[in-house]
Amino acid sequence: MKTVVSISHGSSEYDYDLETGFLGQPFRIIRIGTDGDLDRAEAALESVHSQADAIGLSMIDDHYEVGRERLEHPDTARLEACVPDKPVTTGAGLRAILQEWAVRHTQTELGHFFDNARVLFMNGKAGYRIAKALSEHTDNLFFADPYTDFGVPRLLTSLKQLETFTALTAPVMFRPAAVKTVETLLRTPLYRLGEGLVKGALHHAVSESHVIVGAIADLENFTHKELDGKTVITSRVTDSALDWMRSRHVAMVVDYSPWLEGRPVGVNVMEAMISAALSRTPGQLGPDDYLDVIQSLGIEPRILYPNGYRRVNRFAFVIHPLSQQYLTKTPPLDWIANVSPPMVMNLVEKAVAYTPPFIYSKVSGIESPTGDEVEGWLITVGGTPREIMAHDPEFTYARLLQAAELAKKLGAQIMGLGAFTKVVGDAGVTVAKRAPLPITTGNSYSASGALWAAHDAMKKIGRVDIGPSGKAAGKAMVVGATGAIGSVCARLLAKAVDEIYLAAPEPAKLLALKESIEQETPGAIVHVAGSADRDLAEMDMIVTATSGAGKRILDIMKVKPGCVITDVARPLDIPATDVAKRPDVLVIESGEIQLPGEVHMKDIGLPKGIVYACLAETIVLGLEGRFENFTLGRNIEWEKVREIYKLGLKHGMKLAAISGVNGAFTEEDFERVRVLAAREDDQAEGSTMPA
Repeated sequence: MKTVVSISHGSSEYDYDLETGFLGQPFRIIRIGTDGDLDRAEAALESVHSQADAIGLSMIDDHYEVGRERLEHPDTARLEACVPDKPVTTGAGLRAILQEWAVRHTQTELGHFFDNARVLFMNGKAGYRIAKALSEHTDNLFFADPYTDFGVPRLLTSLKQLETFTALTAPVMFRPAAVKTVETLLRTPLYRLGEGLVKGALHHAVSESHVIVGAIADLENFTHKELDGKTVITSRVTDSALDWMRSRHVAMVVDYSPWLEGRPVGVNVMEAMISAALSRTPGQLGPDDYLDVIQSLGIEPRILYPNGYRRVNRFAFVIHPLSQQYLTKTPPLDWIANVSPPMVMNLVEKAVAYTPPFIYSKVSGIESPTGDEVEGWLITVGGTPREIMAHDPEFTYARLLQAAELAKKLGAQIMGLGAFTKVVGDAGVTVAKRAPLPITTGNSYSASGALWAAHDAMKKIGRVDIGPSGKAAGKAMVVGATGAIGSVCARLLAKAVDEIYLAAPEPAKLLALKESIEQETPGAIVHVAGSADRDLAEMDMIVTATSGAGKRILDIMKVKPGCVITDVARPLDIPATDVAKRPDVLVIESGEIQLPGEVHMKDIGLPKGIVYACLAETIVLGLEGRFENFTLGRNIEWEKVREIYKLGLKHGMKLAAISGVNGAFTEEDFERVRVLAAREDDQAEGSTMPA
């Protein structure tokens, strides 16, 4: 029987003595904790020297490799020198493999998990191999070494900074005089005076991170306020450690340590066992030796969920003021608006279009029934629709790419384009090619939400027969049918109504769209027109989806009583003054979506927890972990409209209360339209009866 002894600088409370089989050989494993006493560790080494075939050193400063620097702590070298004739290891070789594999395994298993994540390393030197692997997926790497080494409240923000910091500080870090000087400075009254600020800075850094890399002991001073929803990459996660993580609301733990006899063991123990089993020193072990052992024992990183499955993904969404009036609601512009004539506000509107993107609101609390969550940021670009349309597309592209860079730094894994930012130029295609993260316009869900709302409204009013298949025995028109949202609405409506009318001032595109719909939906009856007014009086449903920027699109006085109009344009195609003229017509502002969970974000002009469908698309993709360019360009695929609808249902999205210019409609509103429309019908019949 071979014997491996692990001398730990940690607590003796966790000592054990067990026997097991390893690579076909019997082994005895002994752990001896020395409670941080180096002299006790040295004495323990001398006492077990004769019986040990290999020795592991645990909870001491490892031999680190950071960039070109190889660091050997004098305390570790001192312990190794106590047993020059026996294999002694800290597990550095195996640890490097398991650490890197933990990252790659998690990224493969969960898909895009670390993309753009903000990762905080409590000890960058110890986690250097993890950082190298993560750098393939995110640039947002932060290292707390200045704090942990010298009590300096500053983070290193790149691998290059960590390597430079290590090269500069390593020569003095391990000198007893330097260590004593640092310890003395940390006890001075001046440092004690600012210690709260220093600790506060570290706590803030933990709060702002998505992933934390460090030993469990590094996290002991943090509470659920900092650790809620975080992912922790660490080792030797015991049941008690997992309970501790659970109490701090940690979302996920990646444990890269191997297991033996139903318990996690130190990497130093496993490497010492490999050394003893193969009768080689740790320095003689090569990649094949490690690979053979890892595969034969089935060692792999563990992905643990302390409170049940919980994954927190991240998104960003670009918004902009829809009119000059929106600018007057934003400090300090609200003050300027109160004291300035309109001409000054016109200049302000032009100037704001040149401002860099900024965070309008953090979004949190969105929870899918699947256990997936998302958090995100609403990022504002300053241009109103008038200013966006007044510049060439490159002007807006530049600001959207600035927003994308900001989103990447925040940790977003996908970014959506809102309102006019998604119709400029080629509708997101160029931005997606240049952006550092996936882009979606949200138009697929906008189309889905519009028809969802219109269909529900028609059922509530009850003037059109709807068959068992959901197809309506009526006529529908799409105004702006050749646009991005309009074209896909037309494709879907062709499957949902008896006859579809397409209106747009682009004859060639209309003919091509008509031909395409007739091929996709055999038997569809499709009509085309250059403007909407000619056929308005026959329509049971109208969808307006233009980019008219406030221009009058249709004459509402020609609309059939009881008609349902869905206005998906932003700004709205149909002004409130027109809506007020026809109480017998229902004008809805597309289909807004009710998000699942207790949603927290600033006001976007909708009731709490309700968002525009284009924003909801970005959120659904985040919940699903679909970090890809989803909806781009002006030719939206109706398959994606159907897919995003199904994904929305999966993640708990609901059609919000159908709303108009004056807020949510009630049952009384639907009844009013029904009664007034019937009255109009009666009057029309009476006027046509012979005298």
